[in-house]
Amino acid sequence: MTNEFEIANNFSYRGNITDISPLGAGHINKTYVVTTDINKYTLQKINTAVFKDPVGLMENIFNVTEFLKKKISDRGGDNKRETLSVIKTKTDSLFYVDSNNEYWRSYLFIDDVITYQEPKSLKVIYESGFAFGDFLNLLSDYDMSTLNDTIKDFHNTPKRFDNFKKALQDDVANRALNVTDEIEFLLKREEDCHLIINRINDDTIPLRVTHNDTKLNNLLFDKYTDKPICILDLDTVMPGSILYDYGDALRISGSSAAEDEQDLNKVHFVIDNFVAFTKGFISSMKDSITQCELSLLPFSIKLITMEIGMRFLTDYLNNDIYFAIHKKDHNLYRARTQFKLVSEIEYNIEKMNKIVYDIIREGV
Repeated sequence: MTNEFEIANNFSYRGNITDISPLGAGHINKTYVVTTDINKYTLQKINTAVFKDPVGLMENIFNVTEFLKKKISDRGGDNKRETLSVIKTKTDSLFYVDSNNEYWRSYLFIDDVITYQEPKSLKVIYESGFAFGDFLNLLSDYDMSTLNDTIKDFHNTPKRFDNFKKALQDDVANRALNVTDEIEFLLKREEDCHLIINRINDDTIPLRVTHNDTKLNNLLFDKYTDKPICILDLDTVMPGSILYDYGDALRISGSSAAEDEQDLNKVHFVIDNFVAFTKGFISSMKDSITQCELSLLPFSIKLITMEIGMRFLTDYLNNDIYFAIHKKDHNLYRARTQFKLVSEIEYNIEKMNKIVYDIIREGV
């Protein structure tokens, strides 16, 4: 049995430890709050089944957060609240390895904050767009040669499509006949999978430091002002395109329903949410975003939503071996929800492109 007090005592905390309590119900990493008589910290076990290079992962997080701290300080911000602060061990390591070969890390705890599982207002959506854009903008001149790939080919959509076709060919669970409409939906859109990665490969779209998991609940808000404070979950920080971060954020914040909603009549892409997020995002990114990236913002929402739906359908065909499921056909419901959103984005794409143009013209 893991002794959290024994683990915690290996980190360079200020004060004497008085309490350790579980925090949240994360699906990937097990997390605790460590309280001392001076400060509070988070203590977290890294899931090495998902992140197979915990050393490289922690190097990424430390280097990026140290870079952000300087940028935040230079503009007069509070670099202990506005980015994560890695707490090293007493032997000056970024992590501690216990007797079971489990990897642990720790951060300074950020107090007086809240998170949202779903957007409560257009103001929150605007602020989240600004915060994720600001994160990307601050890192726009970071030296990417120092970054490790924590999950290879994470947003390689053509490779995801190849995985889907293999799952369809193998049909290990004999489920393909249940999802002929969903299969046809993807096969008709294979060409879309190549657009962004081709433009990255020919340098039309720049590679940047990206977050790669821009869910709303990865953003801390000040509980008194509702202003965004700090972006969490930097495990997937690695080279990528800002289009993936933007698109994935609006896949969640732009939807009227939960990711696994069974009643597709409740699933819509909400244009007002798109407008609010995009205004915030462009406002904070205006100094570094390119014209090509701007032109592909609406398309990126469609692409990343289709990619995630494709991954859900692939897992369904593979007999649910990757994503945790909580009911029969759970991955199929998730896939259908994503594809409904893709259809609505396609219907509105010209309108969305005009909205982006108008936002730029108005100079947000």
